[in-house]
Amino acid sequence: MSDGVHSPEPAQPLHLSVNGREREVRAAPDTPLLHVLRNDLELNGPKYGCGLGECGACTVLVDGVAARSCVIPVRGVVGREVVTLEGLGGPDCPGPTQRAFIECQAAQCGYCLNGMIMAVEALLRRNPNPSEQDMRQELRHNLCRCGTHVEILQAAHRAAELRAQARAAHGGTDGAA
Repeated sequence: MSDGVHSPEPAQPLHLSVNGREREVRAAPDTPLLHVLRNDLELNGPKYGCGLGECGACTVLVDGVAARSCVIPVRGVVGREVVTLEGLGGPDCPGPTQRAFIECQAAQCGYCLNGMIMAVEALLRRNPNPSEQDMRQELRHNLCRCGTHVEILQAAHRAAELRAQARAAHGGTDGAA
């Protein structure tokens, strides 16, 4: 007998591709991807900000496109490639976009940084030579309350330079996809 209240689906095994690795998690299919990434896979790059897909702190790449993981049910990424901040590089070998943000000291509190880096990464994957306007457009929906926008734009420009240098050094590919 139904009481009119939607009951959540039970947890089930789900197969995900995250940062180039096949992973199996046990979760209800409607669980937000952000919760699975942080709680089950211990990937803490994406942050919980607003929970509404408005601030950008939870941004990941899904098939190379920036996406807000707090509003995507985990079932929505089965069979797709998810890349988190950790998938771009690590402390010992940061990816070009991460390196640019480090070099430009583009953080104060750092809470928005995941979303900013992932948005720049998504832009540079589809447009390796973006204009200033392209960068501003890409970042316009990522919120930074510390006012680090100038440094973030500098880092976006530097990331494009680093990727161009890597492409030139590797015969046209930068290895960062």
